[in-house]
Amino acid sequence: MSNSTPTTDNGKKKIKGGKSQCLPSRVLHIRQIPSDVTGAEVIALGLPFGKVTNFLMLKGKGQAFLEMASTEAAVSMVNYYTPATPHLHNRPVYIQYSNYKELKTENLHNQARPQAALQGVNAVQHGSLAITNTLDGEGGHLPSQGSVLRIVVENVFYPITLEMLYQIFSKFGYVLKIVMFHKNNQFQALLQYADAMNAYCAKMSLDGHSIYPGCCTLRIDFSKLNTLKVKYNNDKSRDFTRIDLPFGDGQRTLDASLTATFATPNTIFPSYPGAAGFAQPLGFPQGAGISVPAAPGALGSLTITPSTVSGQIPGVTGIPGNSVLLVSNLNPEAITPYGLFILFGVYGNVHRVKIMFKKRGIALVQMADATQAQLAINHLNGQRLYGRVMHTTLSKYQTIQLPREGQEDKGLTKDYSNSPLHRFKNPGSKNCQNIFPPSATLHLSNIPPSVTVDDLKNLFASKGSTVKAFKFFQKDCKMGLIQLGSVEEAVHALIELHNHDFGENQHLRVSFSKSTI
Repeated sequence: MSNSTPTTDNGKKKIKGGKSQCLPSRVLHIRQIPSDVTGAEVIALGLPFGKVTNFLMLKGKGQAFLEMASTEAAVSMVNYYTPATPHLHNRPVYIQYSNYKELKTENLHNQARPQAALQGVNAVQHGSLAITNTLDGEGGHLPSQGSVLRIVVENVFYPITLEMLYQIFSKFGYVLKIVMFHKNNQFQALLQYADAMNAYCAKMSLDGHSIYPGCCTLRIDFSKLNTLKVKYNNDKSRDFTRIDLPFGDGQRTLDASLTATFATPNTIFPSYPGAAGFAQPLGFPQGAGISVPAAPGALGSLTITPSTVSGQIPGVTGIPGNSVLLVSNLNPEAITPYGLFILFGVYGNVHRVKIMFKKRGIALVQMADATQAQLAINHLNGQRLYGRVMHTTLSKYQTIQLPREGQEDKGLTKDYSNSPLHRFKNPGSKNCQNIFPPSATLHLSNIPPSVTVDDLKNLFASKGSTVKAFKFFQKDCKMGLIQLGSVEEAVHALIELHNHDFGENQHLRVSFSKSTI
């Protein structure tokens, strides 16, 4: 196996045993891999954390080396899997930092299949659905069907709700839409992810597992549909990107208990102590642009004990219908109430903001309603803001109290309930249909005719942004797209420049775009 041993820059061989504590490295060493596990399955363990840039499989030794695009991604992966050991083919595998800073596999003759797997998996991860057939030879064929899953739940002994499916599947990425129905006397659902790789990881990890011991078994396949059409937001169908859809004729409205089920969207059944992946509430994002997943890779059991079932999902916290968000791990040197108002205002109308007087890294943000609060959690939990990863969840408070007269506050509590900057003043407006996750590309509108491309580039550069590209819309020069150096840069620029005054009562409107230039 000497031709399978990676070398470092100075050509040193891997130390056998490999159990010594290494410094963080973007190369990870994975041990005790079952012999029938494919390269694609090992690679999929790392995908929710970011791009996998190189891969080496030592079949005879049950080991592999995984190289991530950044050390930060590798650290996130190790931090995630250390308390929640991942399982491949129902057997635990162990992940630790390698001694190597990078992998060199160009001269290794037996690595063709794993490298093909890596290329195929990365093709799915980056939006290409034209997957190479080279994976077939390894038995690691990846889906070309896209991001819609068909879910059949067998042996339904306990009720299955839309919120329950949302909590389970949002572990693997941003869930866009869910539709539930009965067909052939079976409970079925269609679920659409924002990304095909999320769908692949969810299928690989959840197919065949039971939600409860011995019942509610998930059978998951890829749907032939490319996208789901959702007309109503109710207890049978939901479009999480649209807050303006009606409940539908004859459908009961979403009551407070259902709203409460969204309280911790990334915490599923935490009362069960032994489920790898689901044992701990992580509070990380649903595919919000950073490299930390809510639940990646292949998991062990999903089961919980039936004794915890009491009509709603156990472990859910928060107050029904609550619209107050708890935002933590903020940069106290940079954050302001106005900055939070503008950022959270992308996902709903912000009524009040309070930065804690004694703990400036924590804030409360009160949205107009519980739906908008959940939308903000979906998109902003885990987003980087001023150099820190922001955590967003529901608060125990139902409202933000304004400071009493004479009470020391230093301007940390602000009331924005009557602000003219609310984006969703008119129900059913186009703004409701154009809500997207933070992205490096911003949509600009209300640009005066006198403002040139260079004016806009200079404006964004003056706020510290790296402008990579800009284009006006062909039909309307009042609108354009600007691509910045990173998602975090775009978040900062949106806070700084939304409502920028060009003079003569012309104010720039800035939103996140789903497009790239």
